[in-house]
Amino acid sequence: MPDALLPDPEQWRVLPPELRRLRRTLLVLGAVPALALTLLISLSVGGWPWVLLTAAPLLAAAAAWRSIGVGWRAWRYAEREDDLLISRGVLVRRLVVVPYGRMQLVDVSAGPLARRFGIAKVQLHTAAAASDAVIPGLPPREAARLRDALTERGEARSAGL
Repeated sequence: MPDALLPDPEQWRVLPPELRRLRRTLLVLGAVPALALTLLISLSVGGWPWVLLTAAPLLAAAAAWRSIGVGWRAWRYAEREDDLLISRGVLVRRLVVVPYGRMQLVDVSAGPLARRFGIAKVQLHTAAAASDAVIPGLPPREAARLRDALTERGEARSAGL
């Protein structure tokens, strides 16, 4: 996609680090029991040579830790005059363009863990069945501001239809 069609780099907004912290916390909560179980099984089956099997979940957790950071840095969104852009992806870069006049619903949600970390998810619903315009990990104030701004712009654009 030509860079001339995209907003200036200064217009892109990035996700706060709380999303990355939440995902890494969930990773640790899953990796520690897996590592302990692998170590316990290795020691009970065959002694020290088998302990090297514990390196597998440790290496997988390290790779996932890095992947979470890289994926978090890849998320961007920009509000333009007529539409909202959401960019994500590391290997396969994806750009979602949601015209304000096509939005039907702007949903802000936060589960218990997300609330604990002070983040919320903004999801845009359009008439398209495959719409996946989601911005995860926003602070609740920013999520509410974005919801209100998008709703206002959507109503203004759809009034002309």
